[in-house]
Amino acid sequence: MSGIGCKRLPASGFLNEGLSPLLNEPVLRANHRMDKDIFRKLEERLGALHARQRLGIEADHEAQIFGRGLLSFHMENWYPVPSVIRNALRLTGLYWRGHRNTERILVKRNDVMFKELPPLFDDFTILHLSDMHVDMNEAAMQRLIELVDDMRYDLCVLTGDYRGKNFGPFEATLDGVARVRAHLKEPVYGVLGDHDTIQMVPGLEAMGIRMLLNECEVIVRGDQQIYVAGIDDAHYLRVDNIEKAASQIPSGEFSILLSHTPEIYRQAAHTDFNLMLSGHTHGGQICLPGSIPIILDAVLPRRMGAGAWQYHNMAGYTSVGAGSSVVPVRLNCPPEITLHRLRSG
Repeated sequence: MSGIGCKRLPASGFLNEGLSPLLNEPVLRANHRMDKDIFRKLEERLGALHARQRLGIEADHEAQIFGRGLLSFHMENWYPVPSVIRNALRLTGLYWRGHRNTERILVKRNDVMFKELPPLFDDFTILHLSDMHVDMNEAAMQRLIELVDDMRYDLCVLTGDYRGKNFGPFEATLDGVARVRAHLKEPVYGVLGDHDTIQMVPGLEAMGIRMLLNECEVIVRGDQQIYVAGIDDAHYLRVDNIEKAASQIPSGEFSILLSHTPEIYRQAAHTDFNLMLSGHTHGGQICLPGSIPIILDAVLPRRMGAGAWQYHNMAGYTSVGAGSSVVPVRLNCPPEITLHRLRSG
């Protein structure tokens, strides 16, 4: 099995001239923590205009978090939230039980049958990791590594939210992802989530994760192929472009979409993707008995908040994630990694 690029964005011509003029002073000031090397790599990877736009949108949202613009509510950014939840759980005696649950990662299996799947891809298996939030709980990530170490699969996909917070430093995140990546088999494809910064992309790709930023790749077996596309964050920054991601997929070819959030299920189905893999919801993370989520932080039918689902002709799967967000606690919603087996039927 081998993968070749479906579409490569052109490299910028500014690399030997210092920073591009398009990466202007306001963007530089707003991203003061970013060194020039990351600027250059992003410019080469995305093109100067895309890099400027993507960095600028991210900087605008960070400014809103700290009160320098329009109000932008994101639960993780409301500083009292973690302590309020933590204290409430301690008062009920559930905190330490929920904390232990974060290490009890389940291995879910999802068999999906497609009449459109090329016969040579029958039994093709995808390892799906989502919402690791690697800097939130080191013990949970160590358990994740133990589980994936000897697994057999043909492709690994990561559907975003590598970082704990959705702003601030990311060096610890890259270190944590690198420890997991060392135990994953190639090829590995990934997309960014609403907690992730575009500044992480050079580091993620340097460790052998092919990030799909509204792009696609083709995977070949013999004389047959399938397409894997991925979109940028569609939940918080809303920098997704599903049309661009699908533009190089020939009509009638079997295709998979990676999206951090399942909220774009309508667009994906009507773009004729056969399968969409996503995460984001955590399945609620802290749920009522019966795995009933209190909140999903996503605008979509509740049946799509966790596990397998169908929308028109497209199969979908929403992982509840391997990590935890806001507080390292899970109740009535164990973390998971998923093995999707594609069947030709």
